[in-house]
Amino acid sequence: YSSGEVRLWDTRTWDYTAPVLAAVPGPAGAAALPHVSFVRINSSLAVAAHEDEQWVWCLSLSAGMCSKRAGAFQAGWSEGKSVRRKLQEQRLGWLFPLVAVGADLLVWVNFLNLVPDVTGGPVAVAAAEDIVYLLKAEAPGRILHSVYGQPVTCLDVAAHEAAFGIKTFGWLLNEPNQILLYNLETNQCVTKVGNSIGDFSCVNLHSSPPNMLVAGNKDRRVRVFDLRRGAAVCSVHGHQLGVCAVQMDEWKVVSGGEEGLVCVWDQRMATKLWEMHARHPVRHVWFDSHSLITANIPEEKNPRGSSITEDDPSLHRKYRGVIYSYDFSVDQLAVDSVLPICRSSYDEVSGYNYNIGLAVPYDSI
Repeated sequence: YSSGEVRLWDTRTWDYTAPVLAAVPGPAGAAALPHVSFVRINSSLAVAAHEDEQWVWCLSLSAGMCSKRAGAFQAGWSEGKSVRRKLQEQRLGWLFPLVAVGADLLVWVNFLNLVPDVTGGPVAVAAAEDIVYLLKAEAPGRILHSVYGQPVTCLDVAAHEAAFGIKTFGWLLNEPNQILLYNLETNQCVTKVGNSIGDFSCVNLHSSPPNMLVAGNKDRRVRVFDLRRGAAVCSVHGHQLGVCAVQMDEWKVVSGGEEGLVCVWDQRMATKLWEMHARHPVRHVWFDSHSLITANIPEEKNPRGSSITEDDPSLHRKYRGVIYSYDFSVDQLAVDSVLPICRSSYDEVSGYNYNIGLAVPYDSI
């Protein structure tokens, strides 16, 4: 990101050299590209955005990898209250049209998520300050939610619903910070959950079990909500700073904090199973049944030192972000399926494996 370089990684084989999609100009060339501010990928396309341009790559192996370079990147901001998200790929002719949503004002779009599993044209939910828009291709933008003085602090969408956190101010103390759940078909608020003084900084709805969602807060707590009851069924605290990334399944929660800590929780017992620490804030967590991927991204994108030798960003290893990939799909014998704590001899304390802080020191990974 900070050098402008874009790489494509295959998480199934980490022992290979990742191909460079967008290379940094050499010493004899022009100045380095601005840092990358946005990346997305699906089965056929990869998208990366710099401050002054965007790139779209076709990932079809049969056709060979091709790329399209466009002008100023317009996804993520609106001019004249028009939310623009225009990404074109020359071979596929993919286009998300310009959608006008109102009067002549300049408004930054803080969050934008595409609604999954939609047939026909793309559908997106965007949040600009205290207004949430529902955007459909070939149709006028529609205001989903708008309350003056209550900016949106996080956003996530599922196939039929959108969840977002709202922040209140001093004169609205009788209505604390909450997460609102809207039905995208009826455009109505289904429920409100949460009762926190701190801002909700992240929410995950699309990968949560049915009728559940998980949210992180600047008050350093992770909360799991049952949307049928409109209440928190689990609240855990283990981060030193605010929580900035969360995901859950039927029994566990993975959370990442601004201090660089990744925590794995058992929500049934509200206990921490293990944790891993890196230097920078955890901006992304993703897991499935056998793997976990986390990304620690620094706040400072272009660090510079005081001396001449420190002026080269490549020398600043401590300022670099890091991506971790954990693989738990290890074949085990029947006897190995018993929890290590139940078959430990206690002859010696094994300590922490791979710098991971375990809830029980006799456990092993």
